[in-house]
Amino acid sequence: MGKLDGKVAVVTGGARGQGRAHALTLAREGCDVAVWDVAAAGAAPTAPYPLATPDDLAETARLVEGVHRTCLALVADVRRTADVAAAAEATREAFGRIDILVANAGICSFAPVAELTDEAWDEMLATDLTGVFKPVRAVLPAMVAERRGRIIATASMAGRMGMPNLAHYVAAKWGVIGFIKSVALEVAEHGVTANVVCPATVDTDMVHNPPMYRLFCPGLPDPGRADVEPTYRRMNPMRVPWLDPADVAAAVAFLASDEARYVSGTVLEVSMGGSAHLH
Repeated sequence: MGKLDGKVAVVTGGARGQGRAHALTLAREGCDVAVWDVAAAGAAPTAPYPLATPDDLAETARLVEGVHRTCLALVADVRRTADVAAAAEATREAFGRIDILVANAGICSFAPVAELTDEAWDEMLATDLTGVFKPVRAVLPAMVAERRGRIIATASMAGRMGMPNLAHYVAAKWGVIGFIKSVALEVAEHGVTANVVCPATVDTDMVHNPPMYRLFCPGLPDPGRADVEPTYRRMNPMRVPWLDPADVAAAVAFLASDEARYVSGTVLEVSMGGSAHLH
């Protein structure tokens, strides 16, 4: 018996990384899962690493089905209203309802503010902030009408502070927190909760790619994973270089469950102790 038996969850950006971990964890807790992902390596040209592919999306579906739950894998760009509306309709047609939304899709790029291009700024806000707003807007009316639902958005510990070279990413993640807190107030009387998970560094392709390695080890000509690990360890009090995606997924599953039925409008920081530095 899982704590989410019989529920239906949507996970955006679920083709790999944190999204795949969320989908698999929710499935293990009893959910059928719809995974929405743009699944096109060139869909975010300003991101310095390839995005997930159709094969990645198919692999997530295979893993979910491997724990004996149904998975609906849909190619959808969360920046596009028509894509989101079509994915929401297809999910409801397949499962009858949507109980849980995990708005997880996101990208990361970096540059000093004076060197940020319009394209990098616009793509970041469109994906990491507007890409949360549009799925939430799509699922909210039915949740309110049914007087039940869980909305969980992925922000970042970068959304709790300032960070050099990441101002557009930080702005988007701060925006996610403010947006979800506002949603929580709007739906508080309707049986729907809305919360944010803020992870520290997570062991995903967003972090593990050559441009990101060079950002954190600028003195090395060709740094790799082992080279950046000491730097990442120094970034949190627990001296752990990066979270396993499953650690973040456990927080998501808690917020999706009845155990968190009175938890709404909050930010759950999976920070390896970094939260202790914040006011």
